[in-house]
Amino acid sequence: MNAPRYHINLSWSEPDQCWVADVPDLPFCLAHGATPEEAARAIQIAVVQWLKIAAEDGDVIPQPRYKPASSSRAA
Repeated sequence: MNAPRYHINLSWSEPDQCWVADVPDLPFCLAHGATPEEAARAIQIAVVQWLKIAAEDGDVIPQPRYKPASSSRAA
């Protein structure tokens, strides 16, 4: 079984002076890094841990459903 693929938001946080990554479908699942790549690697680890803890606690694992409004594709 493949793990669900969740949308990741990646943005610069001026107040924190770092890149922040979050997963809208997983409440409070976020990570940060000095570079976008570092934040992206960190959020992958955070997602795995979020899902592991949720499964251990018997929580419902949300299906990926978040889609950004600007996700149009060129043909």
